[in-house]
Order: sequence, then structure tokens, then C-alpha cells
Amino acid sequence: MADPGTLLGFGPDELVAIRLSLKVAAAAALCSLPFGIAIAWLLARRRFFGKSLLDALVHLPLVLPPVVVGYALLVLLGGNGVIGRWLEETLGISFAFRWTGAALASAIMGFPLLVRTIRLSIENVDRRLEQAAATLGASPWRVFFTITLPLAWPGVIAGAVLAFAKALGEFGATITFVSNIPGETQTVSSAIYGLMQVPDGEAGIWRLAAVSVAISLAALLASEWLVRRQRGEVHD
Repeated sequence: MADPGTLLGFGPDELVAIRLSLKVAAAAALCSLPFGIAIAWLLARRRFFGKSLLDALVHLPLVLPPVVVGYALLVLLGGNGVIGRWLEETLGISFAFRWTGAALASAIMGFPLLVRTIRLSIENVDRRLEQAAATLGASPWRVFFTITLPLAWPGVIAGAVLAFAKALGEFGATITFVSNIPGETQTVSSAIYGLMQVPDGEAGIWRLAAVSVAISLAALLASEWLVRRQRGEVHD
């Protein structure tokens, strides 16, 4: 049976790039989600020395050139980097020039959007409910898992969807850290960049661009719907 993608005019390399992009974006969003929830809760519910600095560091990828982030990852986690060499020699883990490195770079670039969305969602949770549960003897962990997280869950999912969309379109950090290796690190963005360097690549560029726009638009619409649902603007 013919591959549906092939019937739509996509070449084998383009289909691989699309699948890899979805894989990288999903891994980036899912792996960063626990850290995003923890930091969002910390920023939303706690006062501590250095909070403003932590907030600035979390949002730093939004204002830094993506190439700077990718180069920093290459220096730290590359084969000759201090952390990268230790990980490879001790644990056998390598990120540079692998799809896992693309997921890591994408996760870092999308982390500010993830944290900001979840933080706003947690801040919208009525603190009186948390205080009432604590008064009845619930531990902070129990309050978080039974009150805060369930009420903030639409915002958590919305943040994850935004992080997924951001990871899907990431280019600068990934190509600097993991290069553009077909079948291993070539995502839709890097595949489009590669097609720009060859004659008659315009058709492939338009096909991949259309897929990227369609997936990203669907993710953004889903995120907006979840946020509106949490605010009570959408009724079942």
C-alpha cells in the first residue's frame, strides 16, 4: 500500500523530516513539562531571594539569538565539552549531532513559553482553596497535586502545546548544535533551509512550509481554546 505522504507528492526525505520534526517536538515538550511545572509553581507561589533573576534566566532564550543558545550547548555538551565528555564517557549519553540534541535545544527555546503559560494558569487558581485544604491538614505536596494542578491543568496542557509548536519551528539553535544530517537531525526547518541551497527546490519548500504552518496553526488554536476554557469563556 502506498504511503499517503507519497501520494500527496512528498518525497521520502521530506517524509522523514516531517516525522523527525514531530518526534523532536513531542520529546521536547514532554521532557520539559515536569521542570516547567515546578519552576512555574515556584515563581507563582513562592517568594525568595533571586526570584527576579530566576525569572529573567527562564525567559533569556526569548531574547537571545538562537544561534547563541546552540553554540553554548555545543561548547558545554559537545564531544569536547566538559559536561558532554563526562556524559559520554560515564553514562554513554551524547547529544551533539543527534536527534536528542535537537530535542534538547528545542526544549530550551520553548521553555519560556511553557513556564509563562503554566505560571499564569497557576496564578489564576483561587488561593483560598489551597489555604482551606492546608487548614484541614493537607501537606503542601497534597495541596499541589489535589487542588492546584487539577485546576491549572488546562493551562499546563496549553503551555505544553505552545512548547511543541515552538519546538516544531526551531531552527537556529538546532542547526548550530546538531547540524543538518538527513535522517538523524534534519527537521522540517533545516530541510527547508537545505532545499533553498539546491536548484528546483521550491516545490519541496512549499510542501514542507504548508505542513509546518498547518501543524503549528492547529497547535496554537488548541492552546488558545484551552486557555479560554480555563477562564470559563468556553462552555461544554
